[in-house]
Amino acid sequence: MTNMTAVWDIFELAVDGPSEGNPFLEVELAAVFSQGGRSGRVPGFYDGEGRYLVRFMPDAVGEWRYETSSSAPALSGKTGSFSATAPRAGVHGPVRVANQFHFAHADGTPFLSFGTTCYAWTHQPLSEQEKTLSTLAKARFNKLRMGVFPKDYPYNVNEPLHDIYQRKADGSFDFDRPNPESFRHFENQVKALGDMGIQADIIMLHPYDRWGYSGMSEAQDYRYFAYLVARLGAYHNVWWSLANEYDFLLDTKPMEQWDRFFAVIQENDPYDHLRSIHNGDPEANYDHTKPWVTHTCIQNWDVKRTGEWREAYGKPVVNDEPEYEGNIIQCWGNISAEELVHRFWITAMRGGYAGHGETYSHPDDLIWWAKGGELHGTAWQRIGFLRQVMEESVKSGFDPIDPKMGFPWNRISGARDGDTTIIYFGEHQPIIWATGLPQDDRQYEADIIDTWNMTVEKATIVPAPANHPTRHGSVTRPRKPDAAFAVQLPGRPYLALRVRPKAG
Repeated sequence: MTNMTAVWDIFELAVDGPSEGNPFLEVELAAVFSQGGRSGRVPGFYDGEGRYLVRFMPDAVGEWRYETSSSAPALSGKTGSFSATAPRAGVHGPVRVANQFHFAHADGTPFLSFGTTCYAWTHQPLSEQEKTLSTLAKARFNKLRMGVFPKDYPYNVNEPLHDIYQRKADGSFDFDRPNPESFRHFENQVKALGDMGIQADIIMLHPYDRWGYSGMSEAQDYRYFAYLVARLGAYHNVWWSLANEYDFLLDTKPMEQWDRFFAVIQENDPYDHLRSIHNGDPEANYDHTKPWVTHTCIQNWDVKRTGEWREAYGKPVVNDEPEYEGNIIQCWGNISAEELVHRFWITAMRGGYAGHGETYSHPDDLIWWAKGGELHGTAWQRIGFLRQVMEESVKSGFDPIDPKMGFPWNRISGARDGDTTIIYFGEHQPIIWATGLPQDDRQYEADIIDTWNMTVEKATIVPAPANHPTRHGSVTRPRKPDAAFAVQLPGRPYLALRVRPKAG
């Protein structure tokens, strides 16, 4: 019987080989997969106990053939084939950059990133990990930031479920021998996320460490990157994030090493998954214009600068840390749910994507941002509502109405995708609005969106004011109407206005 694998699922080739010495260091394995006139090299890896694996993600229906090559004769020259069938329902393929500032799946389905953070959730007791997956099943996040290594930080000091590397006889870590059990568990949780339609934004390094992982040698770092990419690259829902707060590691890993990390990923990832790097100091952004960076990943509380970052880097902007909803002592972790939702709307209406985090104090330090488990805040429902509003109309991605953010867009935020215009007023509460609305003769309908109460109600369209004043310095001058019509508003804060052509 012919082996069958759905497009964007994983075909896994397992081969027995040598186990003596250190196969992680001493044995190289790869396979070339081909279909028609196309072919590509896929790296393999050692999974322990004399077992070697090559994982391949087909991207087209039909027969695929393969042949292995290896430094070990027992692994070389293995040939075979399998049949790739149509994708499973709901699987749209890897996410990639689309329309310069946005994302889409391989099949063209738009992807609007609404992410959250659970740094060390895969290192918690299994019962807590099950709670995390159950919580994600009811929330509407479609991306999760998660670290490969455990984290040593306030609220997160427990020992991890597994060691990432094997131990020597003296109990110290052997950074030349990955622990396959740990990586198997991690990849199983990545798969669980993929089955839920959630992208795994995998953080490969971070500075919050008491085990020595962040202090591996340069050569060991490169081997770790290659091993991780070989193991996980065939999962369709993977994003590569080189580090959380890379700039706090610059003393031991200079800039040229970070550049090389990107190259190692590209050399070992035939699927061209998304690649980013994340800063700690809000003003210490990596140079995201470098061609190996696919999108801008930052942390910065000042979300009104989203348009500035789009213009500076010319790539999608993902602000994964615009601060967190919570009540811990650190200022980045004690903004209100209302404020986090406000920042999400500003970011989205300025053409970017924001990330969620929740940091409510817990007697057992079971904080979502660190360990996952359960959500205790109230922002997540409103973020899911924003996702619903945007996905109802998305075509290619929402871009700011005024990329230069001149008046009044430096104060309010508005975006447009195709025929849909959405304007978010935030703290402003006008009773009539015309600026930025369509100026053609088509018939439009307008909705008033309450971003906190999660309601949508029809708005009344009225003629645009003929002499709408605006202030320039100390002089008030009349101006012509900005649109063919205006919309009446109820005059309360944190509302959005959506305008679309009437159906039919």
